[in-house]
Amino acid sequence: MPQRFITVGDKMQRFYRYALSAPAGRDFDPQFLPELTPAQMLELGVFCGKYLTDCRDEFPASWFERARLSFSGRDCSLNYFGVDASQPLSEWRRKGWIHPDDPRGWFQWYCRYYMGRRMPQEDARQIGRWKAMKRHVSQIRKNCAPGDLTCRRRQRQALLHWAYDSRKI
Repeated sequence: MPQRFITVGDKMQRFYRYALSAPAGRDFDPQFLPELTPAQMLELGVFCGKYLTDCRDEFPASWFERARLSFSGRDCSLNYFGVDASQPLSEWRRKGWIHPDDPRGWFQWYCRYYMGRRMPQEDARQIGRWKAMKRHVSQIRKNCAPGDLTCRRRQRQALLHWAYDSRKI
């Protein structure tokens, strides 16, 4: 696949440029098996509707056709489970979870990875973080009746933020 370049100009990044070296939605690391695409996550409702609202030009318009977004501020009623399951970006920064190329965090990394950007060291780190979220699936299975979407809603919402489809647990 010939490389294509994306130049970003949004509120958090100006003139950031990256290459797409893999086909969109394909050629993922074999250990990385997300259950939801970025478009599906946005449609379900994640991050209180306040994610990617100023950088829609970077990603396919189809991702935003049915996205549950809030342009006026965080609105956690837009989340699939209607609860806030996020830590503030300042906390992510404090813990060293933010890579300079992805100042919005994991979901921004995932969107760019999905589109075909590859950064081997950062990809391995983020995939490791994604795999660590699997423990929440086990906790829901252990503590909730199958299909009871009212049980552990915050944990289920957090899993949606990491591309796990917690509606199926």
